[in-house]
Amino acid sequence: MAIENIEIRGARVHNLKDIDVTIPRDKLVVITGLSGSGKSSLAFDTIYAEGQRRYVESLSAYARQFLGQMDKPDVDSIEGLSPAISIDQKTTSRNPRSTVGTVTEIYDYVRLLFARIGHAFCPQHGIEITSQTTPQMVDHILALPEKTRIQILAPIIKGKKGEHEKILADIQKQGFVRVRIDGEIQEISEVEKLEKNKKHTIEVIVDRIVIKEGITSRLTDSVEMALRLSEGEVLVDVIDGEEMLFSQNLACPECGYSIPELTPRMFSFNSPFGACPTCDGLGNRMEMDPSLVIPNPKLSINKGVIEPWSSSTSNYYNQLLDAVCKHFGINKNKAFEKLPEDQQQLILYGSKERFRFQYTNDMGFSRDTHTTFEGVINNLARRHRETASDMVREQLESYMSTKVCPTCKGARVKEEMLYVRVGEQNIDYVTRLTIAEALSFFQSLELSEKERQIARLVLKEIESRLGFLSNVGLDYLTLSRSAGTLSGGEAQRIRLATQIGSSLMGVLYILDEPSIGLHQRDNSRLITTLEHMRNLGNTLIVVEHDEDTMMAADYILDIGPGAGVHGGQVISAGTPKEIIEDEASLTGDYLSGRKYIALPEKRREPGEKWLKIVGASENNLQDVSASFPIGLLTCITGVSGSGKSTLINEILLKSLSKQLNRAKAVPGKHKKIEGIDHLDKVISIDQSPIGRTPRSNPATYTGVFDDIRDVFASTTEAKVRGYLKGRFSFNVKGGRCEACRGDGIIKIEMHFLPDVYVPCEECKGQRYNRDTLEIKYKGKSVADVLSMTIEDGVEFFANIPKIKRKLQTLLDVGLGYVQLGQPATTLSGGEAQRVKLASELHKRSTGRTCYVLDEPTTGLHVHDIARLLTVLQRLADNGDTVLVIEHNLDVIKTADYIVDLGPEGGKGGGMIVATGTPEQVAKKKGSYTGEYLAPILKRDQQRLKQAVPVGS
Repeated sequence: MAIENIEIRGARVHNLKDIDVTIPRDKLVVITGLSGSGKSSLAFDTIYAEGQRRYVESLSAYARQFLGQMDKPDVDSIEGLSPAISIDQKTTSRNPRSTVGTVTEIYDYVRLLFARIGHAFCPQHGIEITSQTTPQMVDHILALPEKTRIQILAPIIKGKKGEHEKILADIQKQGFVRVRIDGEIQEISEVEKLEKNKKHTIEVIVDRIVIKEGITSRLTDSVEMALRLSEGEVLVDVIDGEEMLFSQNLACPECGYSIPELTPRMFSFNSPFGACPTCDGLGNRMEMDPSLVIPNPKLSINKGVIEPWSSSTSNYYNQLLDAVCKHFGINKNKAFEKLPEDQQQLILYGSKERFRFQYTNDMGFSRDTHTTFEGVINNLARRHRETASDMVREQLESYMSTKVCPTCKGARVKEEMLYVRVGEQNIDYVTRLTIAEALSFFQSLELSEKERQIARLVLKEIESRLGFLSNVGLDYLTLSRSAGTLSGGEAQRIRLATQIGSSLMGVLYILDEPSIGLHQRDNSRLITTLEHMRNLGNTLIVVEHDEDTMMAADYILDIGPGAGVHGGQVISAGTPKEIIEDEASLTGDYLSGRKYIALPEKRREPGEKWLKIVGASENNLQDVSASFPIGLLTCITGVSGSGKSTLINEILLKSLSKQLNRAKAVPGKHKKIEGIDHLDKVISIDQSPIGRTPRSNPATYTGVFDDIRDVFASTTEAKVRGYLKGRFSFNVKGGRCEACRGDGIIKIEMHFLPDVYVPCEECKGQRYNRDTLEIKYKGKSVADVLSMTIEDGVEFFANIPKIKRKLQTLLDVGLGYVQLGQPATTLSGGEAQRVKLASELHKRSTGRTCYVLDEPTTGLHVHDIARLLTVLQRLADNGDTVLVIEHNLDVIKTADYIVDLGPEGGKGGGMIVATGTPEQVAKKKGSYTGEYLAPILKRDQQRLKQAVPVGS
């Protein structure tokens, strides 16, 4: 009899309160609830962790030592569990060699297609390369100047691992004396044993000939011999000249340009056989950037315009510049930007003209020489190449930026591979197409009957995978897009599309907010994909807050009622209809309309001050000029891939950081930015962790722990003992427990079992030594304070305004349940973001700050979003400028101003579609955001008369 449910009994992971949960199998199940309520603890840390653990335990002890086994979750029992696959937002490779094409394996099939049905063309004559006959090869060799010395070689091994003893023995038996191994000529009898695990190239030296009359017959015999040995290829090594490769398969009849037989690895930028030699297949390389070397061209040479040289402790560069400027007549007191172009270029890139340079060092040693000037850029690049110091290299890299490779122009593969075409296009053209364009290209390929027969199965795989990516709303991505530039939501949907392609049945899929970064327009396609996976016979557990996904679910689990210590219980469970009818469910309140986020009573109106980007053309932006009102809450909207992140993060944020915060950032392509003088700083508040070690926590990040340590240091007992503020830090010697060095826990490595963390026996997990813990404030030690929730902390420090104000801001952003000393590594992205917000809120506002937030609603329940909006509105009330990239309609509808990009994603986007208030954008035809915003605004106007909004 088939098991119909997953039965979980006694789950106690993190804040889960010994709960029993029944989840129906083969259904689409949504787990929802407040941020920090325990959703991920149930889905990932309990269900997925147990599924993974059981799989790993089925392997041998030898195999287990190579796998990172997960801890056994704190649960009494789980029954009805299928093999589990987690599709979260953190698993896509950040390797610069990974692209959308390689991650989805589409590029592997494209390489195979080009290798099997590609047509190679001569780069010089544009003629299709065909196979060469032996007479053609001989004629080409005889065309060399008389008395040219050549060697005829037969390539028998090309880049293959092994010792190749048998092959060398066979060659020797056939009477050959010499071979060239890895570029070195050796007598076969004297060849030492080759390294087994190293790739080797072996070429047999068939003959050595001097070009002259009467050698045609001998040359022909040698060429034929080489062709037989190497199965169709012959290499001619011209002494003191270039090598020539001839092939019976592929060569230009006009100039003899030849390439080896096409193989898939020749199109791989991750293989030495296919990668561009200049950039090693990365498509770009780090180069010295003049804009970073000279960040402020308004300065003169005397005022230190050349930053890396002006910060040098040596007087060498000042004396060198004096000599250069004197010899070439350059005014050292004139602003660099006002110097003639040729003088600017001379300072940056040097001159071959010799000049006199008299140098005296700090020790009084002097030297008088005539030399040339290599230039600032060349000097820095040379030092970067030659230095053995990591510190110096890192320092010099701060003046470098990533530039497109000058050889392959970003194509990543060798130049000759770009002359191989399928459907009259090369592989670089194909990978630069969007998913939608690539699908159209492959479907409309015109092939001969033979080519279609060869390519049938390959094209089927390519088209199906492109179709899956399109179905999850990623048709705007290009195959060449670097995996490291993908957002968490995009990366997750790519993995989702890959899983659809595998067509597995009976699997338990656990997903973490797959709707992140997806415009409402594309939501239905994602939901259809999830339903398709369920219909195959799989169970889908989705941690999600999106209303459309919840309404499409077969079953919903609402975890709560609050967050942290106030959560960890199943408040409601059932179909969407049952959740809506359950008045105990906070999610049901919002789905039914009993609660909702109200429209603002009055929107702030733009004044005369604006921040304006002029001529933005990075990525898919089409020479866009966009304006943002100062002192307002502005939402930047548009479908996925329309150019929002490029416009705000790559251009505006980097430009502001560079000019206001003196960051070494290289903004995306644009003409200028106006209105920066209205601001004095820019702050990016994203969902990255507030710290990467357990030592970082909300108390240390917000700075409130400094004030708390001051309080303990000011107690009478601390003063009597002579304890200063540092005594109460767990990061330095003195007051901390030295057995665990202030960590409170000790890690024990268990070889093939997971690492075990145990409380420190010395301090019992309290981080401090006994003497420090004897100092009490209002009956509590510093360890007791770190264990308090923020809620308790506000009450405990009510009489100390400085501490209370900082803790109150953490409470205001909905983090009252978090412990003051909770390790940063245990905070979710949404929690980390709100800690950052709180740390900014308690600072005194100047009204001249620009806050940039990229999808701050990620991981937040509607109730959390209501709190977040209160905070954002507070920032705008202070006169600060708040820019939010967002898809969530509750945030968009409460904004003062909207800049909507589109109309489509990728190449179909990059334009301003609509600007204005939400009401104005809702009326704009052609705006997808306006189309989905209009009914929301209409509904909320009606709701004002019927329901009580949150916070009223």
